[in-house]
Amino acid sequence: MIKRLLPGHLSGYVLKQNLFLMCVTLGVGTGIYLLSDLFDRLDDFIEAGLGFGTILRYFIVKMPLIFSQILPAVFLISMIIQLCVMARSKEMLALRTGGLSLAWFLRFFVIYAIIWSLGQLLFSQVIGVYGEQEAFRIWKEDVRKSQLDKRVLHNIWLKEGNFVVEAKEVMPFANKAKGITVYEFADDNSGIERVITSDSAEVSSKYGWKLENAVELSPNRFASRKHPIFTMPINLDLEVFKVVDPGIDPAQLPMWQLDKVIKQLDKSGSNVDRLVTAWHSKWAYAFSLLSMALVSLALVTFSENIYLNIGLGLALTFAYYALFMVGASAGDSGLLPPVIAAWFGNIVINTLALVRIGWVLIPESFGKYYTMLKARNLN
Repeated sequence: MIKRLLPGHLSGYVLKQNLFLMCVTLGVGTGIYLLSDLFDRLDDFIEAGLGFGTILRYFIVKMPLIFSQILPAVFLISMIIQLCVMARSKEMLALRTGGLSLAWFLRFFVIYAIIWSLGQLLFSQVIGVYGEQEAFRIWKEDVRKSQLDKRVLHNIWLKEGNFVVEAKEVMPFANKAKGITVYEFADDNSGIERVITSDSAEVSSKYGWKLENAVELSPNRFASRKHPIFTMPINLDLEVFKVVDPGIDPAQLPMWQLDKVIKQLDKSGSNVDRLVTAWHSKWAYAFSLLSMALVSLALVTFSENIYLNIGLGLALTFAYYALFMVGASAGDSGLLPPVIAAWFGNIVINTLALVRIGWVLIPESFGKYYTMLKARNLN
């Protein structure tokens, strides 16, 4: 057994075994998720009179999102099963007797989990985002019969340079706004130079805001003027609101798009802590696979019972999700910096797992070192 599973061959053996278990677990998890979602939405599909093709398309485009959501738990379960089977079949004992320590498994699975994490990040931000947006479109347009291009946002405030804009209604897809009030401040912020009100406005990134039936008030001169058309040199673009909808979770945006939104809103003076936390959370969630790898290794040092370890592993997974949400809420409210808030769950779970692994690994390493010194002295 030891000769057959030398470190070079062992990597391939462990890799093939884990990939097989991943495929099986992912298939089972996806099937359960799809059945649950189907039963939950079936009445809505039937009521909307959708055909089988549209329903099938909805679930097909949603599968990448499902994969990205359940992959951490799938990775955890497959690793626990693999390590427990190796331990119960005495493969782990044979390998450690032959001189292979827990450090080898730690190093292998950390590298393996990092590769999976990068793949999870890329997959979720490309295919997963497209699938989520298409599923959202089908649900809203075909099932709920609401057109996204008719979306209206209410009570929006924008800021650029010396201008502060209040809009009662914003129609981002039509590049129009209604109920406009523009406040123009002095260069030294000593006061308001002009207040312009308008019934409606057409917005262009090239020409600025074209206000219709505008009234210009000058507080310093106690004067007012009416303008049928009044163009303001404001470069605030409503394109940003096509993706930033109060009813849509910012985590649904791809990272590059969210980064652009953050810069635009930050420039306009908006509070972007929530979006910055969501941006970092994408990285943190992808690297939750590394946390699951460490948890699996830590659990196997406690027990070789598959069922007990799966139960404990899933409990720790739920604890991770809870900590992840607590951190996100703390980042949204400004209690924690966005980076710390986004990685809060990973930090806590990784620390606990590494403490347990270190508790087993350090005495083992010292024991190996002491045995080597003893053998050297005897010679």
